[in-house]
Amino acid sequence: MKYCSSCGGEVSLRVPADDDRERHVCDRCNTVHYRNPRIVVGCLPVHGDLVLLCRRAIQPRRDYWTLPAGFMEIGETTLEGARRETWEEARARVEDESLYTIFDLPHISQVYMFYRARLAAPEFAAGPESLDVALFTEDAIPWRELAFPVVDLTLRRFFEDRRSGVFPTHCQTLRPADWSRTP
Repeated sequence: MKYCSSCGGEVSLRVPADDDRERHVCDRCNTVHYRNPRIVVGCLPVHGDLVLLCRRAIQPRRDYWTLPAGFMEIGETTLEGARRETWEEARARVEDESLYTIFDLPHISQVYMFYRARLAAPEFAAGPESLDVALFTEDAIPWRELAFPVVDLTLRRFFEDRRSGVFPTHCQTLRPADWSRTP
């Protein structure tokens, strides 16, 4: 960040009064510009024994499979964002949603939140950010073609939890070193 969005003055990194870390602060009007984590929301849509995945049509990780998810918009709840992303990427409607996994990725300033949900109907199609959308059994999941570790972990936990019939909310912090250990 070089310029203040309030007055257009130059900004510099410094610790503001009553703070404990460097922030971008305007040299002219003293506005503190906070940079906060971005929230990614999505769904794990389920239809019977099948889960819905989308093949990405955009970078990063184009051509890889993912759960329908994306950045939360201003003015929406996490659940509203997850429903919107599921519609945008998979043209699918979901119901009976419950928060299922939360991943903190501090190294990229992101938080991922996936809701376990039931497809309202087995109707879906590729949206503008997807090349393909398909239902998969556990054995047919393209494990080596999953876009992100958070998707892999969410799916693995789901299939483990499904065997026990108990679906707790899972929370985990992931750091780059953890990615190489993802099954």
